[in-house]
Amino acid sequence: MLKNDLLLRAARGEETERTPVWLMRQAGRILPEYRALRARLSGFKELVETPELAAEVTIQPVDALDVDAAIIFSDILVVPEAMGLPYEMLEARGPLFPTTIKSAKDVQNLRIADPEEHLGYVLEAIRVTKRALNGRVPLIGFAGAPWTILAYMVEGHGSKTFSKARRLLYAEPELAHELLRKITATTIAYLKAQVAAGANLVQVFDSWAGILPPAHYHEFSTCYIAEICDAIPEVPVTVFAKGAYFAIPEFARLNCRTIGLDWNEDPRAVRAAIGNDKTLQGNLDPCALYGTAEQVQHATIQMLKQFGPHRHIANLGHGVYPDTNPDNVKVFVNTVKEFSVLAREGSL
Repeated sequence: MLKNDLLLRAARGEETERTPVWLMRQAGRILPEYRALRARLSGFKELVETPELAAEVTIQPVDALDVDAAIIFSDILVVPEAMGLPYEMLEARGPLFPTTIKSAKDVQNLRIADPEEHLGYVLEAIRVTKRALNGRVPLIGFAGAPWTILAYMVEGHGSKTFSKARRLLYAEPELAHELLRKITATTIAYLKAQVAAGANLVQVFDSWAGILPPAHYHEFSTCYIAEICDAIPEVPVTVFAKGAYFAIPEFARLNCRTIGLDWNEDPRAVRAAIGNDKTLQGNLDPCALYGTAEQVQHATIQMLKQFGPHRHIANLGHGVYPDTNPDNVKVFVNTVKEFSVLAREGSL
């Protein structure tokens, strides 16, 4: 039994005594205890692939920030590696795939990964984390959306345009679909295994959703996200697609419980467009946390007023930036807790 199940109740649309709060990318770089641990290791991948260390980092923000959920410390790019396309994580540069997908043969050579065989270190990290949390808060699992994973597998690295990946959609759409089907099959098996290992909720990150035109997003992303949502009925699913404001009406029809909003989206407009059947998550601008404590508090209250007191999970509109002052993150978390209680009591 969970001692704090606010996140799950909010995701299911149930009444909560206050708004739950957590942060994307909370497990890691803003915390000095994370940086101290990371400095002792060979690099990011050693941390991701060592279950006991990944579990330790996952729990750090629960201790330090008093958030309402833990999210397993991992990376969306473990999926292409499990499929047979390894990646490197370069300091100050980000991910790099020494080999990329260029042809039909490359796609044929990829496997649909077996979660226990090829991603067992993530599943063990979830099991270790669950034991250590001992029911304090829910544990969130996650994976990248198929389009975002394809973008990295074809481009080979981060990009402002992902022009190679987008070219594939125009030049060889059937090959793109073949690759997306393999990624989707792997992702479904992986997320189901995360749930079996103990994840209480899963989130699908479509980090590069916003670089596609709406027609391509519908054809090459939404349908595969829908397949993932349909396959995970056991726990609530959150869909977060950065920059894809045009896809919100489609997301409203998905079998997901929660829709994540980036900081450019208006919660009131989204709620008016989709109705009350979904929980919304977000969406404070991460840069708002660079302000003074008073400014952070003000921005957080304004965000909460836009969402209203029900069917909301407070978060940022994207991941917390690495040079953010943890004290300001605590102001954000504490303001959500204090203000949302008063809003429900009608004391404001």
